[in-house]
Amino acid sequence: MKEKIFGNGSTKLGGSKDFFEAVKERRSIYGIGKERTISDEKLQEVIEHAVLHTPSAFNSQSARVVVLLDANHTKLWNEITKETLRGIVPADQFSSTEDKMNGFAQGYGTVLFFEDQDVITGLQEKLPTFADNFPKWSQHSSGMLQFVVWTALKQEGLGASLQHYNPLIDEQVKEEWTIPDSWELIAQMPFGNQTAPPGDKEFQPVEERVKFHK
Repeated sequence: MKEKIFGNGSTKLGGSKDFFEAVKERRSIYGIGKERTISDEKLQEVIEHAVLHTPSAFNSQSARVVVLLDANHTKLWNEITKETLRGIVPADQFSSTEDKMNGFAQGYGTVLFFEDQDVITGLQEKLPTFADNFPKWSQHSSGMLQFVVWTALKQEGLGASLQHYNPLIDEQVKEEWTIPDSWELIAQMPFGNQTAPPGDKEFQPVEERVKFHK
């Protein structure tokens, strides 16, 4: 099968889908299960490729990733996150929160995204002119990595969503999985085989969001 080539010479992302199809099909998937659609070795390859090739400001490479599978994944959602929220959410409102945590736990893995603050601090000291920007640029890079991983998981037949229960769970996560103190938790991405379609998505008129000057 020949690869599709865009007018600018770029090639498709993978499989039989081109880059823009992959971008379009990446959605928040909350219905996930434990069926393996790829091997753990392939999953590791996908994650490592994303970490290696996602850009970062001044090539800082400050992103750090931890992948939790099976019992570790379940512990994150059923023990750490659920029980942390139980102490915060009013009891009469907790059932919906518990359902959500149980839904995440139904998957078979979670990608934890971190940014190494030691790297960021080092750049601030080395390049003080840009000191105020390095934390922001770090967040930009992390967002790109999250998108790359999310899209790549979809390409491998996995559904995923992006969650942010930090900083509520940060200390327990670091203690449980021996995470360095300098790694700041940015986001959590539970994933698994897709068991339900995504919800409807409405789009604002693109002409109101993009200005094109010739």
